[in-house]
Amino acid sequence: MLWRGPKLGERTRNHYTKEFKFKVAIAAIKGEKQLSELAAEFKVHQTLISNWKRQLMEQGAGIFDTKGQKSDQDPAAVSEELVKTIGHQTIQIDWLKKKLGISESWRGGQ
Repeated sequence: MLWRGPKLGERTRNHYTKEFKFKVAIAAIKGEKQLSELAAEFKVHQTLISNWKRQLMEQGAGIFDTKGQKSDQDPAAVSEELVKTIGHQTIQIDWLKKKLGISESWRGGQ
């Protein structure tokens, strides 16, 4: 079996999940351990921990943004409104086709 790892001198980049980054950043924000201790515990470089902590501190307030909240509307009401809109647009399209003399016979329609 051939070795399929990186070639000599090449490095592979680690990809961390957002959950892992969040966990590490929270641990850093708590301040119960030094960055060096956290780096050893989570096996990541101190710079990454500092970056993730900074990002969480800067962008963390965005989770309370009202734009991301779910709609209070009933899904059935939303669906009904969408059906009405689609019906209205279909009528408008048919009217425009009639006014412009566009027939569906050119597409092979009936």
